[in-house]
Amino acid sequence: MFDLIGDALSFVIDTAESAIDTVIENPVKSIAIVAATVATGGVALAAAPAIGAAASAAGLGVAGGTLSGAAASSAGLAALGGGSLASGGAGMAGGTAVVTALGGSAGAVTSDTVLNKLS
Repeated sequence: MFDLIGDALSFVIDTAESAIDTVIENPVKSIAIVAATVATGGVALAAAPAIGAAASAAGLGVAGGTLSGAAASSAGLAALGGGSLASGGAGMAGGTAVVTALGGSAGAVTSDTVLNKLS
């Protein structure tokens, strides 16, 4: 058990050291990636209700495809969050977190790919 915890801790420390070295070696690139990640995560957060409604319209969730408006948005976000709080999922907040995390991740990957092509 302690080997597993020690290995995990060692991995986290090594990864953090590697990330710090990368930022020190490439400060401008790092700032650009962080800025793009924050921007796309913010856009995803703002678009989360619309994405939730689209997910509901696509048939996600219990009443998928039968709801409209705020109900569709709520149901879609809850479905993306693993279900309602009452059923043990993370609910709408979880769905919003999923959408925001995926938006931020997409921005980070895209900006990193673009910056690697430019350098």
